[in-house]
Amino acid sequence: MMPFQVVIPHLEAHNDRMGGSRLLHTMAVTDDGERIENVPLHILNEPFVKWFWVDFDCPAEEETKLLDTFFHFHPLAIEDCLHLLQRPKVDHYEGTHFFVVHGIDPDAPRVDEIDMFIGARGIVTFHLHPSSEVQEAWRRMQEPEAAPSRDHHFVAYLILDKLVDHYFPALYRIEDRMNELESREDSEPLQALIDEVYEIRSDLLRLRRTVIPMRDLLYRILNSDKFPGMREHVAYYTDIHDHLLKLTDMIEADREMTADLRDSYDSIRSSRMNGIMKTLTVITTIFMPLTFIAGIYGMNFRYMPELAWRWGYFAVLGVMFSLGGGMYAWFKRKGWFD
Repeated sequence: MMPFQVVIPHLEAHNDRMGGSRLLHTMAVTDDGERIENVPLHILNEPFVKWFWVDFDCPAEEETKLLDTFFHFHPLAIEDCLHLLQRPKVDHYEGTHFFVVHGIDPDAPRVDEIDMFIGARGIVTFHLHPSSEVQEAWRRMQEPEAAPSRDHHFVAYLILDKLVDHYFPALYRIEDRMNELESREDSEPLQALIDEVYEIRSDLLRLRRTVIPMRDLLYRILNSDKFPGMREHVAYYTDIHDHLLKLTDMIEADREMTADLRDSYDSIRSSRMNGIMKTLTVITTIFMPLTFIAGIYGMNFRYMPELAWRWGYFAVLGVMFSLGGGMYAWFKRKGWFD
C-alpha cells in the first residue's frame, strides 16, 4: 500500500483565512512500518497506528482547543503551553510526560519555548513561534532511509538534539564579542568596554538559565525509570547530555573570563581615578599656602605695615612663586607626578 495524504478540511480552510501562517501537521506510522502524513486526527486512534506525531505550528485558538477537546491533556499542562516562558522541566500527568524545552536564536539570542507531550503511542509538539528545530526533525523523519525502529521517542531526541546544537552558535557569538574587546581596548573609552563586558555577562546569564535546566532535564531522563521508551535510545540522549555538560563548562569558563575582564577594567579605572585625585590633591596643596598669603593681605585692615612698603607687592609675589615652585620640586622629587 502506497503512502497517502488526506487534508483536514476545516484546518485547510482556517489556514487559508490566516494566510497559511498557522498549521497543524500530523504523521502516523502503521504496524507494518508505513509512514502516513497529514491524516485526520481521528485516524490516530485506529489500532493499526503504531505511533504518531502531531505538531502544532503557530496554532490559532481553534487548533489550541484540540489539546483539550481531542487529546484531553491535563489543564495545567495546557496552561503552561499558553503562558511563556516556563523553565525547562518535565511533569507527569496520567501516563503523559509533559516537557518544556527551550530553543535559542543564535542571532538574538532570543529564547523560544517548545512544549512536548509524550505518551505511550505518540508525541505532540506545540510552539507559538516557528521552530527550525522541529522542521528539521520533521524532515529527518520524512527521509526514505529513516529506520523503521525510529519512534516518537526518537522524534523527541531529534528535537532536543537540534535545540542543543543551536546553543553552540549562540555561545560562539558571545565568545567572539569577548575576543573583539582586546582589539578595541586602545580605540574605545574604558567605560564603553566595561558596559560591553556587563552586556556579555548578561547574555551568558540568559544562556545559562536555559542550559543548566536543560542539562538537569536530560539527567532526569537518563536516570529515571519513568521514561522507559526514551531509555531505549539512551545512547542518543547521553550524547545530548554530554553536549550540555560541555556547554555548561564553556559558559562557566566564559563567565570567569568576563569576571577577570571586569576586575581588570575596574582596576584600570580605579588607577586612573587615583592618578587624577593625586594630581588634584597636589595642585590643591600647592595653592593652599598661596591662598593663605593672599587671604592675609586681602584683609581690609588700615594699619598693615607691609601695605606701606614700596616693594611689598613684589616681595609677596616672590614669596608666593618661591613657595609654589619649592613645593612643586619637592612633590616631583617624591614621585607624585610619576
